[in-house]
Amino acid sequence: MNYDTFVVQVARRTGTSSEQAVELTRATLETLADRLTGGEVLDLAVQLPQPLQLVVKGGGEAAERFGAAEFVARVAARARVDEETARGAARAVFTTLREAITGAEFDDVAVQFPRDYRDMVEPAMAPGATLRYS
Repeated sequence: MNYDTFVVQVARRTGTSSEQAVELTRATLETLADRLTGGEVLDLAVQLPQPLQLVVKGGGEAAERFGAAEFVARVAARARVDEETARGAARAVFTTLREAITGAEFDDVAVQFPRDYRDMVEPAMAPGATLRYS
């Protein structure tokens, strides 16, 4: 999937403009990069369009441990939106991410989340798929 298609999909799923979708995508992927291990960030980055690779590569080597509420709060702060909007944006970005990368890579990303991320991650899963949460 190319960058423009990724942004259009997020905009459609969030009901926002392309400009707002860019901000929501950036904020969500930056927060995702904070949460993933360095190796997983690199594995994810190689499957993303170039502008998004730069966003996720900004994460550190060690994964930060934080729950879904903190994830949403960080997305909200980065995108300068309320937490309800941030939660919807995270769902939209995860769903679009699932379409943009291989199923195996998405599973590798998703299994790094604890169970409290379920409402953001599982809507992106293929029908009938289940995750083992860490």
